[in-house]
Amino acid sequence: MPELPDGEQAPPDGSLPDPGVHGGFAAYVHIPFCAVRCGYCDFNTYTNLRMGPGASVDDFPGSLAGEIALSRRVLRGEGRLLDTAFFGGGTPTMLDPGQLGGVLAALDSAFGLRAGAEVTTEANPESVSRDSLLRLADAGFTRVSFGMQSAVGSVLAALDRRHTPGQVERAVAWARQAGLDVSVDLIYGAPGETMGQWRRSVDAALALEPDHVSAYALTVEPGTRMGAQAARGRIRLPDPDELADKYEAADEALTASGYRWYEISNWARPGRECRHNAVYWRSGNWWGYGPGAHSHVNGTRFWNVKHPLAYARRIGAGESPAAACETLTAAERRREDVMLGIRLREGIEVPQGAGPLVARFADDGLVDPGRAAGGRLVLTRKGRLLADSVTRDLWA
Repeated sequence: MPELPDGEQAPPDGSLPDPGVHGGFAAYVHIPFCAVRCGYCDFNTYTNLRMGPGASVDDFPGSLAGEIALSRRVLRGEGRLLDTAFFGGGTPTMLDPGQLGGVLAALDSAFGLRAGAEVTTEANPESVSRDSLLRLADAGFTRVSFGMQSAVGSVLAALDRRHTPGQVERAVAWARQAGLDVSVDLIYGAPGETMGQWRRSVDAALALEPDHVSAYALTVEPGTRMGAQAARGRIRLPDPDELADKYEAADEALTASGYRWYEISNWARPGRECRHNAVYWRSGNWWGYGPGAHSHVNGTRFWNVKHPLAYARRIGAGESPAAACETLTAAERRREDVMLGIRLREGIEVPQGAGPLVARFADDGLVDPGRAAGGRLVLTRKGRLLADSVTRDLWA
């Protein structure tokens, strides 16, 4: 599990240099509980469901309500409505639909949900039922993102996933019956996964006809169980060229089926892009609720203490759960805008003085030359595979 950044000491009352969220903002809600911790997982998650007052599945929503009340006192501005809310984890659906609905109701009471707001929860296929999804829809959720990861049993086993492929089909059907938009997440590059198996997973995802598909290359961090296995030589990590081939195969199949990439790892039917994630990529304002959650408000970042019990104790004492904060300089914000914006389909404006560099990108097939001539830097498929390199060159 990664350590939090150092940063500066956060004010105990949660105050911010510029708390104005005029015109709206987004909420991220971190639910840290999981039934099983996957071997590759580097997120702030826990399988202990009974950690103590305010930090157990039964009373954790009360701690979230305390942070929501604090954020209401801190944030200012006309029209500070919530445009999107995203419940992630962990496995949010480890909580009862009534609990999740109660947290959403607390957000609505504190700020108000804008008409047509996008409200998403992540879910593992085995953690939902027809009834639970109907109850989530009744509570105001509009979208569910299923952790499908693969359609191949051996790959799911390598990733320590508990569901079988058939559970995904059932869960998606139930979500459709509840009137929810559906996204599915895939992971490529699991130990032992062949190209044929990856294509099979992509085809299976397309057969579900979801509104949105995310496809992420497996990353193995040192502190994870899979990281330890790799260090001991027990598993082989995928070759970068193999990952690139799998990305290209997914992009070809998704594009041919009418999905459009709008961020390097995300494709959607037109109009079904995830509006919440776009807030991150466009450096918008959001408040992250829950242990370890990160927030950004007008150039100030802050992040909560990681452990659920430490988080609950701070909330119980009437203090901000923020562990630390940092305020970005104008130069840092510009660099971040480049790093995030270059990942998007619309790209970024060609930076001042970058003409020769952009010409080289175009010659190397990394950016669309026509768009570059019109003043926009938009990555090609090849460029998407080398986005980090493009960003580093633009920063140099």
